[in-house]
Formats: sequence, structure tokens, C-alpha cells
Amino acid sequence: MRVATIKLREAAISVRATTESGLRRRLLNFFIAGLAALAFLYVLFLGEMVFNIVGRESLNSQARVLGNQVSQLELGYLSASQKIDLSYSHSLGFQEVAPEYATRKALGSIQIPNNEL
Repeated sequence: MRVATIKLREAAISVRATTESGLRRRLLNFFIAGLAALAFLYVLFLGEMVFNIVGRESLNSQARVLGNQVSQLELGYLSASQKIDLSYSHSLGFQEVAPEYATRKALGSIQIPNNEL
């Protein structure tokens, strides 16, 4: 009986040791895999931020170039608008026209009520 108790105790100890080491190994693998996934995501997000910053800088430089082009076009418009006058329009074939206005005839006997309070 004593021998059977000792063998049972030793078997229980070996099972517990095997189970604990397996659990520890699984936990260690889980934490290592999680750490690797977090490191991968960190590198991925950091790379995306760098590419976005570089892209924004290139867009800012393009916006400056377009702003300069717009100011050049505005300057050309202002200088061209100073040249336009009545004699220039006559030289292009435009003529002055007498305006005709649309009018409404009186309503006749219809009275519009006074809506004062």
C-alpha cells in the first residue's frame, strides 16, 4: 500500500510538472507572439506616418507653385482689365444697345388689402 501511494504521488508530481511547464511554455509563446505582432504594427504605423509626412510636404510645395501661378494669372487679368474700355469694345465690333425694360400693366380694379397689424 505504501509503495502504491508513493507511485501515485510521484505520478501526480510528474503530471503537474508537465502541465505547469506546458502552460508556462504556451503563455511564453503567446506573449512572444503578441510582442512580435505589436512590434510589426508599430513599424507599420511608423512607416505610414513617415510616408504621409513626406506626401504632405510634396503637396505643400505643389500648393505653393499653384499659388504662384494663380497670382500670375490674377496680375494678367488686372492688367488686361485696365485695357478694356468703350473704344476698345467698338474696335472689336460691339455696339451699344438701347435697353428695353419689361413692365407690368396695372391690375385695374383689384384692391390689394392692407396687411398692417
